[in-house]
Amino acid sequence: MVSVTAVRYLRDYVLWLRFDDGAEGEIDLAGQLIGEVFEPLHDVTLFAAVRLDAEIRTVAWPNGADLAPEFLRELLRSHAAA
Repeated sequence: MVSVTAVRYLRDYVLWLRFDDGAEGEIDLAGQLIGEVFEPLHDVTLFAAVRLDAEIRTVAWPNGADLAPEFLRELLRSHAAA
């Protein structure tokens, strides 16, 4: 099971992430913020309040939104392959 070990807000809807397998890089989530819980994250100020949730081992926001670490790792992998 993969987990996020570090997160940093960079700009707009872009995060820098590090995973427990050593992979790291930038992920643009602009096209991934779909659904009721993600709607508030269209406000860049709220999006920038991202944090690492140690309990669920992934990124989370103050409004309760989070993204599965496996999903984020796959986004990083597909971006690196492009």
